[in-house]
Amino acid sequence: MPDKSTQVAVIGAGPGGYAAAFLAADLGMDVSLIDPEANPGGVCLYRGCIPSKALLHAAQVLTDIKDAGEWGLSVSGLKVDHDKLREWKNSIVSKLTGGLGQLVKQRKISHLRARAVFSDSRTLEVTPVDGETYTLAFENAIIATGSRPITIPPLDAASNRLINSTGALELESIPKNLLVVGGGYIGAELGSVYAALGSKVTIVEMTAGLLPGVDRDLVRILKKRLDESLEAILLNTTVKEVQPQKNGLKVVFQSDGKDPETRVFERILSSVGRRPNSEDLGLEHTAIKINEQGFIQIDNQRRTSEKHILAIGDVAGEPMLAHKATHEGRVAAEVIAGRDVIYEPSAIPAVVFTDPEIAWAGLSETEAKAQGKTVQVSRFPWGASGRAATLGRSEGLTKVIVEPETDTVLGVGIVGPGAGEMIAEGVLAIEMGAKAVDLGLTIHPHPTLSETIMEAADAVHGTSTHIYRPKRKR
Repeated sequence: MPDKSTQVAVIGAGPGGYAAAFLAADLGMDVSLIDPEANPGGVCLYRGCIPSKALLHAAQVLTDIKDAGEWGLSVSGLKVDHDKLREWKNSIVSKLTGGLGQLVKQRKISHLRARAVFSDSRTLEVTPVDGETYTLAFENAIIATGSRPITIPPLDAASNRLINSTGALELESIPKNLLVVGGGYIGAELGSVYAALGSKVTIVEMTAGLLPGVDRDLVRILKKRLDESLEAILLNTTVKEVQPQKNGLKVVFQSDGKDPETRVFERILSSVGRRPNSEDLGLEHTAIKINEQGFIQIDNQRRTSEKHILAIGDVAGEPMLAHKATHEGRVAAEVIAGRDVIYEPSAIPAVVFTDPEIAWAGLSETEAKAQGKTVQVSRFPWGASGRAATLGRSEGLTKVIVEPETDTVLGVGIVGPGAGEMIAEGVLAIEMGAKAVDLGLTIHPHPTLSETIMEAADAVHGTSTHIYRPKRKR
C-alpha cells in the first residue's frame, strides 16, 4: 500500500505547476505540489523570466542615462556596483517566491520539497531533499517539469569559461569580452545586459538574421540599435572549434563562403535552445508517449495517453513561454475538476525584452507568406507618434495584419519601448474576433504609445490621422 495519497499531484512548481495547483485547490481539491525548491516559482522566477527582466531593466536605465545627454541631461560619475545589483535582483526573486509560499499555505496545499518519479500510472516515488523516499498514490497528476538549457559539442571545450542562461544571471563576473552563441531571444536579451554592464559582446547566429521566425521589419529596428551597442553580430556563422588558452578562449568561426576566422573571448554564453525535462520521470512505467523532440504528447485538454495524467508547459511542447504554461495549468485544473474545457487560444503573445522590445501575437506576416495566405498589412511608424517623440524613441513600429475580405484582425506586431505591455490589446482583439475598424473606433488616451495601435488600424482603411496612406485598391 502507498504511504500517502492525494487527489491531485502536481510535479513541478513553475508558472504552470503552481497555477494549476492553486486553481485546483480553489476548486476544492486536495493538492500536493512537488518541487525541490523551498517555494514555488520554477525556472521562471528563480533562474529565468524575473531575474533576467530585473537585469534588463537595470541595463535599460543605464542606456537611458547615456541617451539623456542628447536632451541636455548629462550625468557624470556613473558607476555600477555589481554586488549590489546582484543583491537587488536576488531580493526580487526572494520576495516573489516567498509570496507564492504564503499562497501555498493559505490554500492548504501540501508542498513537498522533493523529486517525484512514476512507479506506475497511479503511484509516485517521492524523494524529499532531506528525507527518505516514500510512495504517494494519486487520482490525477499534472506533469509540469519544464525545460533546461542545451549546448552544442564545440562549446564543451570551453569548460568553466562556458555559461548558460542560468549562470549568466548570477553576475559572478563581467567579462571584458563575451561571445554569445545563439541569436534568439535569450541571446539577444542577455547579450544586451552584459553590453550595458561593460562587456564587449559578440553574438554569433547560424541563420541569416537575429530572432529567426520573427518578422524582419520588426527585427531590423532592433538590430540597428544592437549594432551600436554590441561589438559585433556574426550572421550565417557557426562555431567550429573552441580552444582554451591562458588569456581566454580561442574561437574558430565558419561563415558561408568565407575562410575560417579566429577571435579570442574571455567567456562564452550558450543560448542555443532548451530541452524538455521529460527524462528520469519514470514515464516508461506508464503508457505516456514522448515525441522525437522529447515533448510529452497531449490532447487539447492537456491529457496524456493516461487520461488521468496531464502535462503542461515546456515539457508538453512549443512555445516554451511562462504565460502559455500558466494558461495550460489552469485548463488542466478545470479538466480534472470535470469542467467542459479545452485549450484553444487564438493568440499566444511573445515578447523579446531587449531595447527596443519586440512583441507579436497571432498570425505574423512571415507565417502568412509561408502559408500562402492573402493578408493586408498596415504599419504605423513611431516617427509620427507624439509620445514616442517625447521619449526620444521614434524608431519604433506598430503593425496590424488583417483579413482583407472581413477586416478581421489576425495579428499584431510591435517594436519599441513598452511593446511587451502594449501587445495585450492585440491579443484581446484577436481573441474577440475584432475588426480593424473596432480598434480604430476605440478611443485611446493621448499622448501614449498605445495610440499607435489605433492609428495602424485606421491606416488599414487609409484614415490614420498622423500619416497619409490611402487605402490600397483590391
